[in-house]
Amino acid sequence: MIALRALTKKFGDKVAVDDLTVDIPAGRVTGFLGPNGAGKSTTLRMIVGLDRPTSGTAHVNGRPYPALPHPLREVGALLDAKAVHPGRTAAKHLLAMARSNGIPARRVDEVLAAVGLTDVAGKRVGTFSLGMAQRLGIAGALLGDPPVLLFDEPVNGLDLDGVRWIRGLMRSLADEGRTVLVSSHLMSEMQLTAHRLVIIGRGRLLADAPVAEFIRDTTGETVHVRLPEPADVAELAARVVAAGGTVLRGGHDELVVAGIAVQRVGDLAHEIGARLHGLSATSRSLEEAYLELTENAVEYGVAAR
Repeated sequence: MIALRALTKKFGDKVAVDDLTVDIPAGRVTGFLGPNGAGKSTTLRMIVGLDRPTSGTAHVNGRPYPALPHPLREVGALLDAKAVHPGRTAAKHLLAMARSNGIPARRVDEVLAAVGLTDVAGKRVGTFSLGMAQRLGIAGALLGDPPVLLFDEPVNGLDLDGVRWIRGLMRSLADEGRTVLVSSHLMSEMQLTAHRLVIIGRGRLLADAPVAEFIRDTTGETVHVRLPEPADVAELAARVVAAGGTVLRGGHDELVVAGIAVQRVGDLAHEIGARLHGLSATSRSLEEAYLELTENAVEYGVAAR
């Protein structure tokens, strides 16, 4: 588990992270989202001790990162895939990491196999593509078999097969009871991968909720109804409005409403004795919900023309 308490980081007069208080639980993939400049990378760096908070605390399983005796056994992190000496081979890079934290050398071969890099273990990292470097970074994060894992944009440079592999890996790590925190700008991937979302804007917490709940509460559900009788369409529309819903679109045999649960719409149709040829609820995408929430928190946006 990761616990952030009143975490604040200032760079001169600029506040990068401001009073951030949130828990990142075990057994879940938590998506860490926010516009460019929101403070995501700074927050991740503070969790692993690369930046010192101006105030507040960042604890991993109850302790600050600098207090962990063997940090790679507690926290695995991929923050910058290219932050590796280019002259080292993949195997020697991981072996140096292992020796620094008392990790058995056999783990090097195990994690290289886990990320699909066995065949290039003897190649220098400077020759790696971005996708290969990402896989090596993930191998490094897994090296100490830690209960807490942090990933900053882990799918950068990966092909479609690699993206699908990352998705499965994140889920499997969480299923093992680990804490998995993933920062990404790919909303479609987060909708498929994350169980929970933590969203920040201008360094402050904007949302902390399960994915489905966040989408529903931010954008609401749209209910589509198909009825064979035009009179029933009109009557049901009136009942929906009286019940506090909103009619978005009505036609000869179709009604689209919002602000009311699909079950309630079905009950209203039953009350007027209407035959239904279709009744379904549609949620908007995570991307739509995210953009709606962060509309006023974008620091480096482009003005509309």
